Amino acid sequence: MTDTVLTQLAALKAAPTPKLKEEWRKLFETEPPPYNRRFLESRLAYRIQELAYGGLKPETITRLEALGEQLDGGNITIRKTRADERPIAGTRLIREWQGVEHTVTVMKDGYEWQGRPYKSLSAIARAITGTRWNGWVYFGLKNMKART
Repeated sequence: MTDTVLTQLAALKAAPTPKLKEEWRKLFETEPPPYNRRFLESRLAYRIQELAYGGLKPETITRLEALGEQLDGGNITIRKTRADERPIAGTRLIREWQGVEHTVTVMKDGYEWQGRPYKSLSAIARAITGTRWNGWVYFGLKNMKART
């Protein structure tokens, strides 16, 4: 590495996405994941520093794994789910349907519409329209996920 770590980190911000993906292949020796640019930048920044300064201590890794077990009870499905697959709690989703504006608030463990809790956006879309909808499509989130 001829560049300093700080120089490499600063270059990530200005690099086009194809360059970030090329750097990913070089540093991780795998194909880059289909996630957004911000994810690529942060993981590349971590990897550059990890290679320069070393990774986490084994004790730290063990502790993090133990904390993860406490959070998900050992359920591998929960562990593999990306936290950013759903909007951040507090986000307001607004959708107009037949001239009426509907506002849904994302909660920590579900959604709220008209003061009632719901487990899924699909249930809310069904309540609004009277027909079955994919909630992500109805509220315009599916296309956003594909773009990232």
